[in-house]
Amino acid sequence: MNVATHPITTVDSALSPWWLRTVLIVMVLGFAGLIAITSLAYHNAPPIPTQVLDAQGVLLFSGDDISEGQAIFLKYGLMNNGSIWGHGAYLGPDYSAEALHRIGEDTATAIAQQQYQQPLLALTSGQLAAVYAQTAVELKTNHYDAAKATLRLTQAETTAYHKQIAYWTDYFLNPERNGGLQRGLISDPNELQRFTAFVTWTAWASVTNRPDENYSYTNNFPYDPSVGNTAVPGALLWSALSLIVLLAGIGIVLLMFGKFDYLGWISSGQHVHPHLLPGQASAGQLALVKFFVVVALLFLAQTLLGGATAHYRADPGSFYGFELEAIFPSNLTRTWHLQLAVFWIATAFVAAALFLGRSLRKDEPRWLAGWVNLLFAAFVVVIGGSLIGEWVGISQMLGQWWFWFGNQGWEYLELGRLWQYLLIVGLLVWFTLLLKLVQPKSLCEPVALPLIRLFLLASLAIPLFYIPAVFYGAKTNFTVVDTWRFWIIHLWVEGFFEFFATTLVALLFYQLGLTRLNVALRVIYLDAILYFAGGLIGTGHHWYFTGQSSVNMAMSAMVSVLEVVPLTLLTLDAWDFVRTTRADCDVCGKSVAIPHKWTFYFLMAVGFWNFVGAGIFGFLINLPIVSYYEVGTQLTPNHGHAAMMGVFGMLALALMVFVLRQTSSDTHWVDIEKYVKLGFWGSNVGLALMLIMSLFPGGVLQVWDVVQHGYWHARSLDYIGSERSRLIEWLRLPGDLVFILLGAVPLLIASIKAWLDVHRQLEQA
Repeated sequence: MNVATHPITTVDSALSPWWLRTVLIVMVLGFAGLIAITSLAYHNAPPIPTQVLDAQGVLLFSGDDISEGQAIFLKYGLMNNGSIWGHGAYLGPDYSAEALHRIGEDTATAIAQQQYQQPLLALTSGQLAAVYAQTAVELKTNHYDAAKATLRLTQAETTAYHKQIAYWTDYFLNPERNGGLQRGLISDPNELQRFTAFVTWTAWASVTNRPDENYSYTNNFPYDPSVGNTAVPGALLWSALSLIVLLAGIGIVLLMFGKFDYLGWISSGQHVHPHLLPGQASAGQLALVKFFVVVALLFLAQTLLGGATAHYRADPGSFYGFELEAIFPSNLTRTWHLQLAVFWIATAFVAAALFLGRSLRKDEPRWLAGWVNLLFAAFVVVIGGSLIGEWVGISQMLGQWWFWFGNQGWEYLELGRLWQYLLIVGLLVWFTLLLKLVQPKSLCEPVALPLIRLFLLASLAIPLFYIPAVFYGAKTNFTVVDTWRFWIIHLWVEGFFEFFATTLVALLFYQLGLTRLNVALRVIYLDAILYFAGGLIGTGHHWYFTGQSSVNMAMSAMVSVLEVVPLTLLTLDAWDFVRTTRADCDVCGKSVAIPHKWTFYFLMAVGFWNFVGAGIFGFLINLPIVSYYEVGTQLTPNHGHAAMMGVFGMLALALMVFVLRQTSSDTHWVDIEKYVKLGFWGSNVGLALMLIMSLFPGGVLQVWDVVQHGYWHARSLDYIGSERSRLIEWLRLPGDLVFILLGAVPLLIASIKAWLDVHRQLEQA
């Protein structure tokens, strides 16, 4: 029976009630601000006109065409090819920036012909400056009639619109020129016309001034001086002021660390004695091991798909002589790459939570193993069904049902709506199982109830805060969707998943006997205060340039910078995680090796990558003035890989290794451990090589190109397909190979060996 039979005997003084009160105050204020910004998105979103007319009043396209064009953009998975307003993939162009620049060039050409009867290239520098100045005035003048809900384009803009249809028709023909899309992906003239209407609208919103303002609906994003788009003054002002907030936040937290001596996980001077001993797992806990085989399989699949997606940037026309895009186009491989990351990490968290929940009980309920198996089957159905649905959806095999059963198309939330509902139901069932497991009358240590309640609250937040994923449809205004989308990507993942992970680690350390109850509670409260103080309103730093007003920029910039503060403190725990694996035990009278060495090494990696990936690389791109030039460049996946894999991925692997060790006998662990060790070094070294050799230098050079030539150029296929860019992409290959062959593969072998050991134990029982 897997029970902590040696509770920590140190008596804690009463914890101040102001810890919990402060958490509640921070969350109330944070959610008030976040809800206010979210509601403003509906009011401030760029309007979708019912009719778009030319200079003579002839209908060019309708509001329905714009909405249908957005649905076409999603149906074909194009958000995993290029981006809109900087949000999306990096294999293709930013569609809004490309359309805007081409409209600008066509408008300038028309003005040059009208005024000088010459092409642009024949003009003098003075004439050219005058033409582009007039182009900016023409494009920035807002011709939208709110009373009639109509938009009138100039003659030059009308000509540019018609040219756009031909351009995008050609774009979808050749995989070598579109980042590895299926050849001739969109060929229907009606769909091409509606898609062009959508990207034309996004370009219009990018450049046309808001009513009574001197900046566009997207705060002048993307950067393109040729059409008058330059950074708004607020981007610089709020960036500078946010640095003051950052310094103040760090100072206050360091003061707290001084007052409370040390707020880290491992209790200073605490007697260390291992409580959860390997080889004592119950039948229900043994049944959870198969979850981690799935975790390892999905992890390996994700790494392979990541390598394939990166190859499309290095050599989009051929996968070592094989036309991979005919079966697995780049928008599909990236969709799967993102979805698998969420799935394998979430699966590890779910299984580990049940494992630790069971260890809190005196005995095992008879229903546990059966429900664990049922939950496993449900996860397999949702994961497998959604991945297959995305494939057939992008392949256009589902007709009008693509949104429900196939691929919704929104980055990170691609799975069909039906699968989203089933995922929410599955997570609620999981929470119900946790709730039943930790009923007070069944606990080994009722004194741990305050910690368990926090754990349950954090667990409940996982299904509840995924619900905003169903608040929109394929034709909802892009600004509104992107607002709710980051309630999931940022608030769900970086907020409540982070909080849940904190409580999970606290529960683990308490059961291992490494931390006192009040120390664990204090760390949870402190992390909640710090994460939610910056992370709730700070969600808006993703919305600087997606149709929100300057109000969001001011609030989000000033608050989101505080997200860096807790990340700078994580290094304080790093060495303790290693030191704890070998400690003196006064009870045993000898040096004791905690039987979870590699769990703590992975936790050390979590602290390191949280500081580097989320802290350094996240802060690098978080300030509005930096984000204006950076968003959607390679510095974004540089931050994403270091933070998502480095933090949540390494934590999921730490939990997997913990469960594998707990359920393995000492004899079999000797064989398993060597693969875990190799997997630890392979995954960490491989990730570091990816960043150092490719993603970071590639991102820096791309941002420099934005500053020099404009955002459209740095995101264009001419830049992405340049010899230098492809060389940098090829330099990612060594890191990918180390990560896959020496990281993911050994961990899969370890999980399979542990699963086979479990079967042996069950047979012997």
